[in-house]
This record gives sequence, structure tokens and C-alpha cells, in this order.
Amino acid sequence: MYKSEQLTLSLKHLIESGRWKPNEKLPSLRQQAQASGFSLITVMNAYQELEAQGLIYSKEKLGYFIAEDPNSLKIAKTVILNEKIEINSTVFRYLKSIQSKNIVPFGSAFPDSQLLYSPKLMQTLAQRAKHRLSYEQMPSLPPGNLELRKLIAQRYCMQDIPTDPSDIVITSGGLDALNLALQTLTKPDDYILLQETIFYGAWQAAEHFGLKVITIPEHPEHGLDLEAFKNAVSNYPIKVCLLMLNSHNPIGFTVSDEIKLQLAKLLQEHQIYLVEDDVYEELYFDHKKPLSMKYFDQHNLVLHCSSFSKILGAGFRIGWVHTGKFSESIQHLQLMSTLSVNSFIQNALMDYLSHRYYEKHLKTLRNTLKHLKNQYYQYLTERLPQTCKVHYYPSGYFLWITLPEHINSDLIYHEMLEYKVGVASGSLFYRTDQTPHHIRINCSFELNEHTQAALDQLIQQINTFDQSIL
Repeated sequence: MYKSEQLTLSLKHLIESGRWKPNEKLPSLRQQAQASGFSLITVMNAYQELEAQGLIYSKEKLGYFIAEDPNSLKIAKTVILNEKIEINSTVFRYLKSIQSKNIVPFGSAFPDSQLLYSPKLMQTLAQRAKHRLSYEQMPSLPPGNLELRKLIAQRYCMQDIPTDPSDIVITSGGLDALNLALQTLTKPDDYILLQETIFYGAWQAAEHFGLKVITIPEHPEHGLDLEAFKNAVSNYPIKVCLLMLNSHNPIGFTVSDEIKLQLAKLLQEHQIYLVEDDVYEELYFDHKKPLSMKYFDQHNLVLHCSSFSKILGAGFRIGWVHTGKFSESIQHLQLMSTLSVNSFIQNALMDYLSHRYYEKHLKTLRNTLKHLKNQYYQYLTERLPQTCKVHYYPSGYFLWITLPEHINSDLIYHEMLEYKVGVASGSLFYRTDQTPHHIRINCSFELNEHTQAALDQLIQQINTFDQSIL
């Protein structure tokens, strides 16, 4: 047991036994450290855990006090401390279980490959392959192909985000970009903030780098809960936030510009960095591309990460970080990990992005995903029991299904594997002691006889579990 856990249990016993009365002031951090023999950081961790549990509350510049009604404290309801993350084994087993070609890939994180791999891009690759010297002689070390970085920088400038090619570091995909950015900004035992439900790669990174995670819940209307965010940054020494605000994976929402502006002000006020995961930025259904947090960043606190893999294919694991002042640090880390990014692919992408084919491909992809997502949404809402809720947002290719709380989505996932159907259970995306009761469905695949039969089997399984409780 960790020292902070020992102290937490001891203090919790004193509180619950009535040794301390409601609204009574606790010993200061320093006083508690002297009395208990633990370090200041151990005492701080214990106090913050008690606060997260709703047993105590803090007043700015006054210290910590015993809660009169723990359930009335908003921070206890909204902010969760996750000190020890263990998810890599779960993700590994999940990815291995759905990789078979015989599995209907509703659990995949990538769009149907039939919609990607543009013929023009394949043609560009073939042309490049004929001229080996044109890419073998090109430097492949960080920060990456200059011409490709120029094209990426131009796309930022088109959204009124002043960007120089030197701001861009090319990475081996979006996850590599996130890991490099997070590793640059943190050290083990630092506090980071995540959304309560978030892409499992964020949880994996937290486990890998030994970070303590504070989570805030999603707002049912706005996506990001600003009040919970304020509570978290006011009560915990958070160094970095890792957030997905556009086409959120797995839920799907896009946070409004008004919320993003307020978030930027809070980042500045508390001097907290933001690593923004924006790999689905191009998969919007409306006419206007949503703004990234980088647009609202006036103080170089945002590292924006994106990738081509979700729009051009899993084989094109080329991502990037808009690094700002951290370019050198990220390049040094990259040299010690992925070393360099495939120069052949970088050169082919540079050619492809230079022509109108790329924009045409994006337009076709968006329209197709919109049509498919609407089809799946209608099919599921008409057939699932009324106790389920299918969350629909106009972007991306995921549908997030909320099941009744008594249905364990891990059991649904395992049952569906028996029928050669893959789905993603909620346990991949949030870390709580509660039974997972959400499922993410990839709806980028043609709704034909085969996929429809797979959906029918999923609906039947959910109905079976739902009726078994009645």
C-alpha cells in the first residue's frame, strides 16, 4: 500500500468516527507532515484524495475543513483522482481479439479501408517508388520533410492560426505525437487532467509515463464541463491537460468556440499546458471546419496533435505536433524513440497534398461517413430497447451507446466475439469502479446483409441481457 493510501485510510477513520466535527479545520499540510512523519507531498496526496471522496473541502488560503454533507460537495461528484493507471494489458488483449479478418470490425478505431487509400494517392506512391533517389537522398531526421511541413503550416494559416514550418514536427502517427508532447511536458508523478471518457491511448500514456490522472465528466449539453474543470485546476497541481474537443472519441461531440475560449482563459490563468488530440479534425459534417484550441492560444500553452491515418488509411501513420517553443525538446525525444518517420511516405504525401485531389477526397469521405452514420443511427434507434440511448453528433464515424446500468458492456463484448463481431466496451475509455455500460460502434462500413446481421446479433444480445433482469 502506498504511503498516501495509508494516511488517507487513517484520516478517513478519524473523520468517520466523529473525531473531527463538520466544518472543523484540519491541521495544515506542514503540521500533518510533522505529526505523522510523512512527507509534505504524501500529506497533500492524502488530503486531495479525501477531498475527491467528498470527506473534506478546501478554502483558498485557509486550508482544509471537514465536510458537513459530503454528497453536497460538487468536486466530489465531478472530479476523480486516479493515482495508479493499469490499462495497457486490457488494450492489448482487446486489440488482439478484434484483429482477425473474420471479425466484423465495429470495434475498430479506423474507418473502413474501402473509403480511404485514394486511387490518386496510390498512383502518387507508385510514381515515387520509381524514383528511389528522390526520397533516399532526402533527410529523414526530425523535424521531418520541409515541404510537407510547409503544406501543414499553410492549412493552419488558412484557419487564421499563424504557423511557420519550424513549428511543425512530423511524427509516426497521432499517438506518437501525443506521447512525444506529453513526455516533453511531464515527469513521473505529475498530475494531468483528462476527460472522464477518452480515447484509451491517453490512459496508456498516463500509465507509461507514471502520471497521476484527474478526470472531469462530460457535460451533457456542452461536452466539456467548465465548472468541473475550474474545480480540478483550482484544487490539484495539474501540469498538463490532454483533451479531445473536436469529434471526441468515443462519444463524438465537438465543443463550441465559446467553451474553447473560456478554456483558453483558464489555461492562461493557471499556467497549465494543453495537449490537444485532434486526429478527427477533418471529419466534420457541417460546412465549416471546427476551430482547434490552437486558434484561441495566445500564450503558447497548446500543443496541437493530429494525423493523416484516419483520413488516408492506417498505412499512412504520419502525424505531427504543432510544437511552438518545444520543437527542439520534442525532436530530441523523437531521436531516442521513433528516430525518424518514413521519408518515402512523407514525400508521397507532400506530392498528394499539393494538388486538389486531397480536398476532393476529404469532401467525398465526409459525405460518405455522414450518410453511413445516419443509416446506423436510424437502424439502431428503431431496434434497440428504449432503455438504451444512442448518442449522435454530426462528425466522425462513431456511435456511443449507453446501456442500462445493470448491463455489463464487457460481457456484451465477449459474447459478440463468439459471433465474430467486434465492439468496443466502455471499459477501454474510462477508469472507474463502476460496471462499464457503454459500447462504441464504428459505423463507417457499408450497411449490407453481413453488417446488418451483425447489428441484429448485437441488438439481440442487448435485449437478452436487459430482459434477464426483469
